[in-house]
Amino acid sequence: MSQQELEKFGAYQKADELFDLVVEDMMPLRKLPECWKLISQQIAAADSICANIEEGFGREGTRELIQFLAIARASCREVRGRHHRLRHWLPPEAVTRAQSLCDEIIGILTRTIPRLRHKLSSTQK
Repeated sequence: MSQQELEKFGAYQKADELFDLVVEDMMPLRKLPECWKLISQQIAAADSICANIEEGFGREGTRELIQFLAIARASCREVRGRHHRLRHWLPPEAVTRAQSLCDEIIGILTRTIPRLRHKLSSTQK
């Protein structure tokens, strides 16, 4: 798939937005040693969403794309859950905003994966 198709993919656009949001939310927590590992994990997981979508779009076949989109969805669930656990240090609106964006990404990926599976099974008949 082309770079243009990747950049038009709604889940990718929102994942890029989520990454920026996560970085912004993590910045004030840098001063808290008890949060350092959580910050590192959260930024890595948010990056993983984008990276897996990019890798999936860079692969040759639909089967591989499906696999990487499923991994991206799992990383998004991870980000969503960790933002919830970070509620002890983040303002409630930051948690809600990140979780809402995660829900949008998860929804797009959850709808896209079965469509791609159907497309794959139709071409194999």
